[in-house]
Amino acid sequence: MRQTVFALLAALLLLAGHSSHAATFKVATLSPDGSFWMKTMREAGKEVEAATESRVKFKWYPGGVMGDDKAVLRKMRVGQLQGAALAMGELVSFYPDSQAYGVPFLFRNYEEVDYVRSQLDASLLEGFSAGGIEVLGIAEGGFGYFLTAEPVRVPADLQQQKVWVPQNDVVSARLAQSIGVTPIPLTLPDVLPGLQTGLINTVAVSPMGAIVLQWHTRVSHITDIPLMYFCGVMSLTGKSFNKLSADDQAVVKAVFGKAFKLIDERNRLDNVKAFEALKNQGVETVVLTEAEQANWLALQAPGEQMMQSEGQLSTEALERIKGLVEAFRQSQ
Repeated sequence: MRQTVFALLAALLLLAGHSSHAATFKVATLSPDGSFWMKTMREAGKEVEAATESRVKFKWYPGGVMGDDKAVLRKMRVGQLQGAALAMGELVSFYPDSQAYGVPFLFRNYEEVDYVRSQLDASLLEGFSAGGIEVLGIAEGGFGYFLTAEPVRVPADLQQQKVWVPQNDVVSARLAQSIGVTPIPLTLPDVLPGLQTGLINTVAVSPMGAIVLQWHTRVSHITDIPLMYFCGVMSLTGKSFNKLSADDQAVVKAVFGKAFKLIDERNRLDNVKAFEALKNQGVETVVLTEAEQANWLALQAPGEQMMQSEGQLSTEALERIKGLVEAFRQSQ
């Protein structure tokens, strides 16, 4: 009889242990339903649910139904949402050094990116976790380029254009002002209407982003120099993630890590194809001379200084990433 009672108690404790770790993560993103991002994340969520015997589930809110990235982060802070797939730069309040990849004109090609990310991605994930947010994967967004209505060859040419900057992006706004440009801040959903009405005629975006967002239909030139490198991430609040058992945490990290590796690789291919697609759809590539390129590269130092003055990048992180880029260039 005593053995039966102990066995029942043990079973109840085991069930209680499982139920205490059960969680449904509500995750929002601007990525449209049906996109490769959403398909891959949904599949990963189902794989996690199966592997954890339904202890961990994901509920998705795609296409911006929960608002822009700023609105989503507010909802994460109050517990209305537990996660988001969004631009890595939006998480600066959790970990300022996550902005390192976004230093203007830091990278000149994808080979440099691949080397630096192979050295830094893991430490960025650790930094996020220490800052209170669990980033499950980093995926390439691609290089941003200027897409314009008129050809732009040097920074001074922008003074004649109506240049968009993301709303609340202080560094981009100040960098634009430093070269005599009055930037026009808009939220992402307002950019296409802005291009259609002529409120703006110049945007900085990846080739893939330009096509997906249909911005390419309102521009005619792309300046062939990478402005900065964009990344997207899948993130969960540390508070919600840490409620999972260690085993379930490991499953979530492994499954979404694998999923974001697929997204990372696919986005690289899609951006390369998208650059060619822009040409095929009548967007003219503005090829720069070495002297013209030098005009743009001279903006890297002011960009670094502004990021540091705004608390978006530590000196240590900046020196480390610049050291890695320089080491790679010397090796080549």
